[in-house]
Amino acid sequence: MTGISKQSLIKIILSNVPIILLFISVLNEFDLNYLDSKYFSFNFVYILIFYCSLKKNINLGYGLIFLAGIINDVVTNIPIGLSSLGYLLICVSAAYLRTITLRPSLLKDWIYFLLTILVVNSFIYILSTLFFLLSIEYFDLLINIFFTFLLYPIFYYLFETYQKKIIGIPNV
Repeated sequence: MTGISKQSLIKIILSNVPIILLFISVLNEFDLNYLDSKYFSFNFVYILIFYCSLKKNINLGYGLIFLAGIINDVVTNIPIGLSSLGYLLICVSAAYLRTITLRPSLLKDWIYFLLTILVVNSFIYILSTLFFLLSIEYFDLLINIFFTFLLYPIFYYLFETYQKKIIGIPNV
């Protein structure tokens, strides 16, 4: 009888950290709104999905991202499929950037990430207000976009370090 050794179990868990982080963050609605700071929130899920779709060497598939969006919609009580659509738009945008980029750089990725989250949040805002009659606060949305944009380089370096040191994947 063969069993899973402790070393291989740890390696399996470490290689699936992005999936675990994705589902923990959508289940907790992780955007730091629990700190009771009205003027600080960011969307970690956007950063994680953009980075993983851009690098494509992290095993975070589109089906898992779609499922995470459905779970996020249930947790946040918004119409089913809205977050999934936004997450998949981020995936498409990152895949497009990955395809057209000859030499990746953090600055180009960062600027393109800003464009992506602006388009995705605008699209979700339009769908929410026109079709579902949901009210969204402009100021809260702008603060969320601003801090999500500012924190992208920090998480970029954390994810790069995770890839190099923990799971041993070189930069792509």
